[in-house]
Amino acid sequence: MSRFLTTALLGATLAFAAPVGAQQAIELHGASQFNDDHAFTKALAKFGEVVKACYGKPINFVLHKNSELGLEKQYFEYMAAGRAVDYAIVSPAHMSTFSKAAPFIDAPFLFRDLAHWNKVLDQDLLKPIADEIAKRSDVMLIGYAGGGTRNIFVNKPVSNMAEIKGLKVRVQGAPIWSKTFQAAGMAPTVIAYNEVYNGIQNGVIAAGENEAAGVEAMRFYEVAPQLAMTEHAITIRPLAFSGKTFRKLPKDLQDCVVKGGKEGGAHGRQVESSEDTAKLDALEKAGKLKRIPFTERAAMKKAVDPVMAEYAKEIDAVAILEKINAVQ
Repeated sequence: MSRFLTTALLGATLAFAAPVGAQQAIELHGASQFNDDHAFTKALAKFGEVVKACYGKPINFVLHKNSELGLEKQYFEYMAAGRAVDYAIVSPAHMSTFSKAAPFIDAPFLFRDLAHWNKVLDQDLLKPIADEIAKRSDVMLIGYAGGGTRNIFVNKPVSNMAEIKGLKVRVQGAPIWSKTFQAAGMAPTVIAYNEVYNGIQNGVIAAGENEAAGVEAMRFYEVAPQLAMTEHAITIRPLAFSGKTFRKLPKDLQDCVVKGGKEGGAHGRQVESSEDTAKLDALEKAGKLKRIPFTERAAMKKAVDPVMAEYAKEIDAVAILEKINAVQ
């Protein structure tokens, strides 16, 4: 038998012995808009580590960072199409093209506090929305990162409902944000994110809302050094995985991907929520901002509840909202 033929037969034997789909499973591509220091990138790296340890067979994770493959909206479209990106963390807002219910995951005044937020995620109460997103986009939500708590930065101290009445505050463009802030008695306005600093400086608005990372990065504390701790929103950033890729994987690897999604998301939540507090501690210690306790958080949520109920009705999420509100 010739050396060439022996080699060819050996190759054929190895190929035959390999499980179906093993070649597709060897390399998975992830994407992040950020560098290694960002909580999202850390969560995706953890996902890869958990899957690799769980699977125990050769597998390679390629994580494209610093927007190398575009932005989150593109990642989701790529995953839906089953090309270029197999896994990524994506803001729910970027899923709305496929599912009108997706932004509900990240709606303001949905959670009472960080403990409530964690319990809702631990009980998997967002599963019906995740199921709808998967059905409409063929992208699975296998874990939940996030954990940045959004508060109101303002140019004067405000600590209760009376003091925020009529407050000119910049909010995000989605209608649910304007409706909820209006219901709480404020005067919300939508202006470009990069115009917020000048808007406060020039008296066009008096406040904005953001998590610690944004307040720090955009130096909002220079024009609005009072941070009213309204905790009106806590971010949820789903760890998503392409359904088309998932179905090509061996069953044992599929199980590991699901496990990795949960653990990677939980790691991301822990990183981001702890960084949130650390950033505010540092800014306050440096005398750049002052945290003001908001004493009527429950009253604010009560004022907003009817708006949220109407929104839930509009997107067929009434039962989900009721379960979230019932979590103690």
